[in-house]
Amino acid sequence: MLTVTCESPGHLVALDRPRPTRRPGEVLLRVKRVGVCGTDLHIFTGNQPYLDYPRVMGHELSGLVEEADADSGLAAGDPVYVMPYLSCGDCIACRQGKTNCCTRIEVLGVHRDGAFTEFISVPQRFVGKAEGISLDQAAMLEFLAIGAHAVRRGEVRPGQRVLVVGAGPIGLGVMLFAKLRGANVTAIDGRPDRLAFAREHIRTDSAVALGEGDEAELARLTGGEFFDLVFDATGSRQAMERGFRFIAHGGRYVLVSIVQGELSFSDPEFHKREATLLGSRNATTEDFDTVMQAMRDGLVPDAALATHRLALADVPAGFPMLLDPSQGVIKALVEC
Repeated sequence: MLTVTCESPGHLVALDRPRPTRRPGEVLLRVKRVGVCGTDLHIFTGNQPYLDYPRVMGHELSGLVEEADADSGLAAGDPVYVMPYLSCGDCIACRQGKTNCCTRIEVLGVHRDGAFTEFISVPQRFVGKAEGISLDQAAMLEFLAIGAHAVRRGEVRPGQRVLVVGAGPIGLGVMLFAKLRGANVTAIDGRPDRLAFAREHIRTDSAVALGEGDEAELARLTGGEFFDLVFDATGSRQAMERGFRFIAHGGRYVLVSIVQGELSFSDPEFHKREATLLGSRNATTEDFDTVMQAMRDGLVPDAALATHRLALADVPAGFPMLLDPSQGVIKALVEC
């Protein structure tokens, strides 16, 4: 089977690998779509903190069942999605239902080989039927679920003022599900095309260009009070540290992105606001269900989000293009 491997940063190779053998309790899938994520871009550029090379990337996937146990409830040909966070089920996090931050988590495409391949075998409990949605939509469940999880983690309520810093795919997912909860949403980003996308397709209430005067504009939009919730989806230490300045008194700050190393902030400013700082990692089954229902209800602009496509065989040559801001990539889908 055709498999694309990241041998080292910046070096992708197409290989012919043996088709995997399904073990009891697993589902063998014929991969059909794989979303390209910021994590994949970080692996390609050598900026992913949880990874060893070589690695088969790809964790946003949909496919068709090829083989499954007779009692699995799955049959050959069923369209499915995969929750790529392979949790242990019995650690302190899993016992609390927080499988997204399992102490022994293995993420497909990061800790173990992922879906840039034609077939993959995964444990049955991480495979769900893609009922009422397309294969394209099923491959976009995961990154949108990260946004839905962050919004749930922040306990967004109707009428609250929400600032989302970073209008990439994860940030757009946060904006979308904050809007669906009735929040007043402002986007801030350095790319005009991303802000235009947020206004047109996510229907953000405001969009602010990063740069001189941006803080004054954020203050103006909120009457000088700033935001009940701030979400960072940038992956930038500078942006994450700056975001503390935009939290309203009594507000919450949710860090959706991650960077290597440490962050610092002004303790007096943090305390006088009695602010709450939250990390948001991955997503759970509940979040996948939230996204799937929103897709069925026609509330997700998935056709607009899927801006680019590549055939699996074309990934080694075409992947670097996805890093070029001039290409206007929101979500690229690899077709297998």
